[in-house]
Formats: sequence, structure tokens, C-alpha cells
Amino acid sequence: MIDLSNRSRGSLACALLAATIFSSPAFAGTLAGTVLDASGTGSLQGAELVLKELGRRTNAGPDGAYRFADVPAGSYTLVARYAGAEDYRADVNVAPDGITRSDVRLSPAAGGATILVVGQQANLGSSISRQRAADGVENVLTRDAVGQFPDQNVAEALRRAPGINVLNDQGEGRFVSVRGLDPNLNAASINGTRVPAPESDVRSVALDVIPSELVESIEIKKTLTPDMDADTIGASIEINTTSAFDRKKPFVSVSAEGSFNDKTNELRPKGSVDFATRVGDDFGISGGLSYYKRRFATDNIEAEGWDEDDGVRYFEKLEYRDYDVTRERLGGSLSLDWRPSDTTTLFARGLYSRFEDQEFRKRLIFDVGDAKPVGGTGTRADFVSGEDDDEIKVERDLKDRYEVQKIMTYSIGGKTETGPWTFRYEGAYAKSSEKENGSIDPIAWSRDFDDEDPLGVTFDFANYKRPGYSITQGGDIFFDPEEYEFDKVERTTLSLSRDREWSGRFDVTRDFALARGEFSIQAGGKARLRRKTYDLQKDIYEDNDTTLAEVLGKQDYSLALIDPVPGYKPVRKFLGNGFDQFTRNDIDSDFESAASDYRVDEDIYAGYLLGRYEDTRLRVVGGVRVEHTKNDIRGNLVELIEEGADNGDDLVEVSPLRFKRSYTDVLPSAAVRYQPARDVVLRLGAFKSVVRPTIGKLAPRFLIEESDDGEREGEFGNPALKPYRAWNIDVAAEYYFARNAVVQAGFFWKDIKDFIVDRNHDDPGVFNGIAYDEATIPENGDSARVKGIEFSFQQAFTFLPAPFDGLLANFNYTYTDADGRLADGRKIPLPSSAKNTFNVALGYDKGPISFRVAGTYRDSYLDELGDDADEDRIVTDHFQVDVSAKYRVTKQVQLFVEWVNLFNEPYTAYQREPLSRNLLQYEEYGWTAKFGAKATF
Repeated sequence: MIDLSNRSRGSLACALLAATIFSSPAFAGTLAGTVLDASGTGSLQGAELVLKELGRRTNAGPDGAYRFADVPAGSYTLVARYAGAEDYRADVNVAPDGITRSDVRLSPAAGGATILVVGQQANLGSSISRQRAADGVENVLTRDAVGQFPDQNVAEALRRAPGINVLNDQGEGRFVSVRGLDPNLNAASINGTRVPAPESDVRSVALDVIPSELVESIEIKKTLTPDMDADTIGASIEINTTSAFDRKKPFVSVSAEGSFNDKTNELRPKGSVDFATRVGDDFGISGGLSYYKRRFATDNIEAEGWDEDDGVRYFEKLEYRDYDVTRERLGGSLSLDWRPSDTTTLFARGLYSRFEDQEFRKRLIFDVGDAKPVGGTGTRADFVSGEDDDEIKVERDLKDRYEVQKIMTYSIGGKTETGPWTFRYEGAYAKSSEKENGSIDPIAWSRDFDDEDPLGVTFDFANYKRPGYSITQGGDIFFDPEEYEFDKVERTTLSLSRDREWSGRFDVTRDFALARGEFSIQAGGKARLRRKTYDLQKDIYEDNDTTLAEVLGKQDYSLALIDPVPGYKPVRKFLGNGFDQFTRNDIDSDFESAASDYRVDEDIYAGYLLGRYEDTRLRVVGGVRVEHTKNDIRGNLVELIEEGADNGDDLVEVSPLRFKRSYTDVLPSAAVRYQPARDVVLRLGAFKSVVRPTIGKLAPRFLIEESDDGEREGEFGNPALKPYRAWNIDVAAEYYFARNAVVQAGFFWKDIKDFIVDRNHDDPGVFNGIAYDEATIPENGDSARVKGIEFSFQQAFTFLPAPFDGLLANFNYTYTDADGRLADGRKIPLPSSAKNTFNVALGYDKGPISFRVAGTYRDSYLDELGDDADEDRIVTDHFQVDVSAKYRVTKQVQLFVEWVNLFNEPYTAYQREPLSRNLLQYEEYGWTAKFGAKATF
């Protein structure tokens, strides 16, 4: 007789239990298929599928495919659900081995759209279904099956999502702030590949570079799981291009349109082509091309150096800026998909985007220097040159900048599913760049007014956004172009920023069928090898006898009289004579060039382990990710020493610098999705994340300017900066109260350690062995906490009587309370943190008619930190209205028109005053209209 001890009996019981839970049934097969709309046009990603008797649940993937492994042989009920569709129910018989296929076709719900994958209702249904299927808190923006996306570029589309604040440049959305956090705290991917930043000093990617015509969907993932890169605190923005397997039928779409800006009164072209086709059942090709050339104008006013003298408010410098901008975008994408067997799918994807920005800027500058007003009030300041021997300098200059940004991503990979095992593998290369060579910023002519030729000028800022001026004395000289002598020309001979990343990953998943539900274990690893470099060659030239009269242009500006101004054609002709007509300022040129260069290598090696449990009500995903970061950081110590040379001339000394470091982060996370009722989803997510410092602050660019009396003023990068580290919590509830409707509410909380701010040191000190008397150094702050609420409502009103059953509504609101504390104890709102944001859209989509009016509101926010609260830069609130209308002439042809920024919403930044606001920047852009036709075959 065998006697087992208690310990042995316990071990045996555990082994038997594990064998029971994790072993596959003796006779088990796989149930698989695809979910399509009833017309067979396209797949329905995010559709929910349930094997009722086993309590097992899954969702359709991007190609509509679903899969249940280790299903015991027998008969089951398969249920499928999708927003806007009738429920699907079918009896399936699973064979004891091999793959049993059961494809699903879903029909529109009664009273809904006639086709599930075309139009605004299709966008809504797809977004709701994919959001509902997500592991954590997530928002999804999609296009429909005929290539229609609600907005023109990725940044503008993101403006519609909850918690999103889009930061504009020249009136166009470029950078994205999520839940009130700096854009550098987000991360962006294209087809799963992290996108490096084209611009030199940042990590954030300007998403207006990517045309919406190339995009199938945008996923804003606010909760991270262990299998995701952990380099975000705001959100991971996942941009996906099309795949031929997304559709079952061949598809070609061609669009042609014109773009008109009311400030330029010019019509500019835009066009795109988009296609997808299959070659047989197992190979597909899809892609697209997009071209857009837009010319627009911006009227701008900027002021700086605000002060007060005997109750008279005034500024040191006032600039009137007249911008004429031409932006040209060219983008292309190509995807190849191959299914060599029933168990393996392979892909190759590429995206190329080229963004050209030609900017001309004419500028009138009043520089009063140390002069004090001779009279005025709280809203007016009077100046006369020569009082107390003070001068007033007037400069008239031109900027001629041509810049090219490129983004390229290439990836190859695949997925193999065999029984309960799933293997995913991928290699990728991404590259971005920004280049200028030959830009002029600026070429200037100036006139110094003193007591011999006095200039009297009154500045009126009763309307603080649009300060005006009037000349009270010396107007004949002020308006005479022959009085303005050549000052300088600054030429960017080369400005080249390059950011490249190689990456590879491998993931393996083992599924275990339970008596009720399913459990899986997943593990994987990833390597990311990144190098970012910047090379600047700046040449500053002086000494020329030309006057402004010889290069005269004409203003195109509505906020003030700024003539006479230089013209870009005469200036280009003048510079065409060569730069040997000037004298190069070697000291300033060499200092500016050497001060900007750097190289930063950043290699990240990551591994993770997670477990996932799911049944028809509950899903739990939890685990840990470990990321090891290695840096090799190079820059220069650049010292400009006045009279430092042996002959008494100024001297520039350049010394190369190099720093190495490494660190490891352990990053746990958990996400819970609970469905207490069929139409209710509750979510809880908690995760730790890490965001590395921006390259510009990390690079060891140590700059010292030493005056002839020995005072040393410094500006430093900081290679010892710690990364941001944050704990994040998300809680959300979603109620899907109708087939194509959802209302949701959520709470988020973030505790951010070591956030980074620029600190001004006014007392002497030493940094990395370098002495200074004054310096600006980026440093880690104490901590910051971000908390807030999100609310969203979306519905298609298909239950209303005709014709109102085509109405759709979308509303979302986010409140963010984001505060941090500086090392000196000062409490601040985090930069780019807008306390209130909301979006509202009302649409109509029925028959041939589609219409949408959308409004986007963003509260005021802190843009830049000053030495104290009165010197902080604040951007005012912003409300923009866009309108679009479409009419389907035939089944294949649709006409459309759009108005962007319908009411000419401006941009305004200011400094606080107890009783008023001091202007820092004001811009007007006008509205833009677009119209054209789209044909689909």
C-alpha cells in the first residue's frame, strides 16, 4: 500500500488540477471564420463572437477573422454582434480535429444604414465596436469602406476624440496633447512601428504630415498592457493603413478637389487614389497616393518685454508679421498580404510622407530698447526718440525659409496560429528627417532714430489682441525706404535633423480552454535601436551698402500698415549675386553652428510576461514589462569669450563632449473589463509607464558666453536628466443603450515623478565642472498629478421617423486638473494642459445626402513657463467650427464641400496682469474651403 504524506498529496492534487485546467481536450478542434457585412464589401473588425455553451468570447481582427482553439467536438451556438447590425445566431458542428469554418454575414439593423460599411453611420458603428472590444480605455476613429475619413489629416481627425487638445501651427493642427499633457509625453506608431520625430529637439511627431487618405484607422490607447511599448503617459496613438484583407471585393477610389483660402484668394489642388485588390484568395495588395498643395496667409502680431513706468504699460519690442505660406504634402502607402497556409499570414507594409513648407514672412519691428514712454495711460504709450539719449530702432526684414520633412516606415512580419499556440513576429525600420539648406531668416534693413532725426510713435493697445501704432513725428523718414540701411543676413546653409530606428519583436501565446472561458499566457521581447542627429551650419553676413528701396516689395497684411517692406523676388535676385558681396561674421556664425550639433543613441531592450483570462462577462489582462535603456550622448561645449584671443578679438572655443548611461524600469500593469449586463461594460486599468527626456534637453550642448568683464552666462542641456515615470489609473463605464449608440464616463489619475522644467539660475554655480554666473538648465522637478473626468455620447437616431432617422450626434467633454510643483515650491498647471475641452458634432447621413457640422472647444492653457506667474505664457481658449456636406450623384460618384475654421477663430497668447492682459502673440488665419468629387469603383 502506498502512503502519501500531506505534502505529497497536496502536490499531487495541484498537478491533477493543473492537468485538468491546462490540458487540451482529447478530441478538440478549431472553429474559425471571418465576419463580413451582408453585402460582402468589407470585414467588420471588433465584432463580438460568443460560443454560448462554453462561455468563450473573442473579437474579429482587422481582416474580420476570428478563431476559437481547443473546442471539444460537438454542436454549439455561435452568436455575433456588431454596432448597428442585427444579432447573428447559428448552429455550428465542430469536428474532433482540424479547422471547422463558419463565416458570418451581418445585416444592418432595422431602420439603420442600408450598408454597414459606408457613410457616417459606418464610421460610428466601426468606432463603437472596436472601442467596445478593447482591453482598456481606448478611442477609435475609422474611415468607411469607400475611403471616407471625417477629416483631412491625422491631427485634425484626433481633435474629435475625448481628452484631445490639438496644438496649432499657422492655423493647422499639428501636435497632439492628450489629457492635458505635453505632446512629448505621447507616442505615435504607424502599423505598429514607432514614428521618430523629424524635428530636431523633440520626441513628438507633427501628425499633420500624414494625409488621412492613407489611413484606415486611428486608435488612441489610454491604458497600456504589458505587450505594448511603455513610452507614453498621455496615450499611444496607433495609426493603421489599409490591408487588402480588410475587404473582400476589389476597390479603387479617386478624388480630385480644390482648396481656397480667403486671405490669399487662390485655388490650390488636392488629389488622391486609394486601392485594394486580391490576387486569388490568399494574396492581396492595397495602397494609396495623396497630393495636396495649399497656399494660405497668416496675419500676426507679437510683443515682448512688457514693463510699466508711472502707470504707463509698454513693451520693449513690437512686431507686425505678414506670413505667406505654401505647404505641399505628398504621401504614399503600400501593403502586401499573403496567406501561405491556413495557419500563417504574412505582411509587408510601407508608408512614405513628404511635407514641404515654403514660408515667406515680411516683418516690421519697433524696438524701443531702454527708452521710457514720455506719456500715456494703461492702454497707450507715447515714445519720442532722443529723450534721455535713448534710441528707437525700426527694422524691416524678410524671412525666406524652405523646409522639407520626410517620414518613412517599413515593416515585415506575420502571425502563425497552430492549435492553441500563436506566434507573432515583426521587423521594422523607421526614418524621419527635416532639412533646410539655403533658408534666409532674416535679411534685414534697419534705421536707428535718435535726437537728430527724432521719431515719435504712439502705441495703442486698448484692444490688447491687436495693438496699433501711429507716427506722431518723423513720418517722412519712417516711411522712406531709402532711409533703411542693410543690417544683416542670416543664412541657414544646412539644418539637418535625422531620426532613425530599427526594431524587432517576437511574441508567443498559449491558449488554454477552461470549463468556462479561456486563459492564455503570452510572452515576448522587443529591441529598438535609435539614433537621432542634428547638424547646423549657420552663416551670418554683414556689411553691404544696399538700402531697402532696392529690394522693395508690398505688404499683404490686414492688421496694420507695415509698408515699406522687402519683397521676396527682389531679395532673391539680390542674393543671387552671391554672398561674397557681404562680410561673414565668423564669431557669431561659428558659435551658432557648433552650439546646436548633437548625436544621441538610444537603445531599448524589452521583455514581458502577461496572463489573460476571458469569459463572456469578464476579461483580465495583467503582467509585467521590463525595459532596459542605453544612451550614448554626444554634443559640444561651446564658449564665446569676448576679447579672448591673443590679439584682443572675440574667440570661440569648441570641445566635444560624450556621456554614457543606462537604466532599467520594471513596469507592471493590469486591465479589467467586466460586462455585468449585455449592454454595459465597466473598465479598470492601472499601469506604470516611462517617458525618456526630449532629445533637445538631454543632448550635452553646453553654451557659455563670457563678457569682457568675465561674467559667464550659460545655457545647458542635461545628460543626467531622469525620465518621466508615472503611475496611471483609469476607471470607465460604457452603456451601449442602442444598436449604434454609446454613452460613457470615466475618471483618470496620474502621478508623474521627475517631470522636467527649464530652471533659471541667477546665482553663480558650477554644472558638470563648468562655472557660470547665470544659467538656464533643464532639471527634474518634484512631482505632478493629473486627474480628470471624461464623458462621451454618440448615437445614430435611426429610431426617429423619416427623414430624421438619418441624424447622428457626437458629444464629448473632458475636465483635466493637471498641477505640478517646481523645485522652488511654486505650484503650476502643467504646460499644454487645458482644463476643459469638448467636441460636438451633428450629422445627417441618409440616401445620397451626408452633412456634418462640428465644433471643437479648448480651454486656455499654460504654454511656456516664465520666471514667475506674471511672466508665464498663456494661450487663450479656442472654439473652431467646421462644416462638410456630401451628395452621392450615383452609386460610384460623390460630390463634397468643406469649410474649415468657418468663423476665423484666431490664436492669442498673453501674459497675466492684475487688471489686464499683455499680448505676446495674435494670429488670424481666415477660413479655408474645399470642394471636389470622389469616384469609387
